[in-house]
Amino acid sequence: MRFTLTSIIILLLFTLSFSQKAKKEAPKYGWQKELVGNLNFTQNTFDNWKQGGENSWAWQLNINGKWVNDQKDYNWENTLKINYGKTKVGDASSKKSTDELNVSSVFTYKMGIYVNPFVSVTGLTQFTKGYKYEADTSYAISEFLDPGYFMQTVGIGYAPNNHIKTRLGAAFKETMAKKYAALYSQGKKLRVEYGANSVTELNFKLAQNILYTGKIELFSNLKAFNQIDVNWDNLLASKITKYISVNFNVKLFYDRDVSPKRQLQEVLAVGLTYNFF
Repeated sequence: MRFTLTSIIILLLFTLSFSQKAKKEAPKYGWQKELVGNLNFTQNTFDNWKQGGENSWAWQLNINGKWVNDQKDYNWENTLKINYGKTKVGDASSKKSTDELNVSSVFTYKMGIYVNPFVSVTGLTQFTKGYKYEADTSYAISEFLDPGYFMQTVGIGYAPNNHIKTRLGAAFKETMAKKYAALYSQGKKLRVEYGANSVTELNFKLAQNILYTGKIELFSNLKAFNQIDVNWDNLLASKITKYISVNFNVKLFYDRDVSPKRQLQEVLAVGLTYNFF
């Protein structure tokens, strides 16, 4: 867990540094909508290639949406994140490389100060079955809503500018599982935990065509320090042309109920991108 704590400290210092430099922008009231799709595909084919190699292909679809209704007295933000991809090497069957469905809704009441009360609802699951591969065998270990993670939080939020937002509150966390309850929810079909939830979001334009977005979510059931759940998602996006982009995504996940060690995923993708609105 040492790596996770160090990363959190670095992130907080990064946040504090930029919060002093970011300029406050004039508010724009009303609905602001954004939906961006990104499709990446790679293929390798060999025919009588003496240096060796196997045919392979991989594809990944990313969709990110945000619908925000910002008014003088309140702010209602809804987000959608979809990631799905597969890969195939040689004669082996295709395997899932990424699979995520993440939705959230946050309603904030503005009190005319930086600290404002909020209520939020979040959900996280996947679309299709996930498999564990061992030698020449494989077996399913997850599927849609198995597991599914849901959280409801009430607390206060702090937003010094349009680049940094953080919130903290009391939370209910539900872990839903069926066939694989032993792996994710201590054998229960619905495990409910009570505790504290913290979410910090960053959004910085590092250059004319380079954007960094980060989101770190922490949940503690207040029982032990090493039982703090961590979900830290970082995306560095660079737009080469109107329809071609390069994305580098690093995700760190820690849930002691799933694994005593942190989980890490890195994805570097080049492909087509399209703004629906």
